[in-house]
Amino acid sequence: MKKIIISSLVVMVFAVAGVAANAQGLQQQTGEQTKNAGEDQQIRVEEQVQAEVQQKAGNVTEAREVIQQRVQQLEGEVQSMKGAEKEAYENQNQVRSAVFGLLAMEELAGGIGQEISQIAREINNSVQATLSAEEKIRERSALVRLFMGGEREAAQEIKQEVSQNQERIQELKQLREDCGDCSEEARALIMEQIQNIEQEQERLQQLAEEEEGSVGVFGWFRNLFRFGR
Repeated sequence: MKKIIISSLVVMVFAVAGVAANAQGLQQQTGEQTKNAGEDQQIRVEEQVQAEVQQKAGNVTEAREVIQQRVQQLEGEVQSMKGAEKEAYENQNQVRSAVFGLLAMEELAGGIGQEISQIAREINNSVQATLSAEEKIRERSALVRLFMGGEREAAQEIKQEVSQNQERIQELKQLREDCGDCSEEARALIMEQIQNIEQEQERLQQLAEEEEGSVGVFGWFRNLFRFGR
């Protein structure tokens, strides 16, 4: 009886597998178009960031103003986005503004300012990778997810970036501790940016783990046959 039930389920699954495959193909095509448009916009945004951070904050008050302006700018950019792209950017703008803040504070960090800026740029590059991966996850249709499971490749990419960023966060914390030239206000503001980056890594880690845990019908069948041997 167990074999009959399994055989019936297999027939049913393969009957709709073609639909899921077609949906996945269409999703990938649409995702590529969205990605290309998003990349063009991102290039323009990052060029603007590079131009703006040439003017470093002279004190903590200016740094806070710069960060707030950046937050408002990013919120404005998101308004023109849609769907998965908008969700991903809304989630990760916290890190983007924190990176911008660390870059703007380079002169406030004294002798370690350039080291902090270098790590901030590395984190900024990582954001581009996690944005793309999160978009792939959020673009995955319910039908594809039902049969194929989660976007495991994107989840793995996020986990890899998170692991690297966790090391960078520890480096930033150590640099902050070693900053003898920093005022207490500057040290506090640096820590705020580090904590914002850290919180986002925790969210991304959870997102990746949940995505890997979504096995889909095909994954369920693989497990069923494995345990049934």
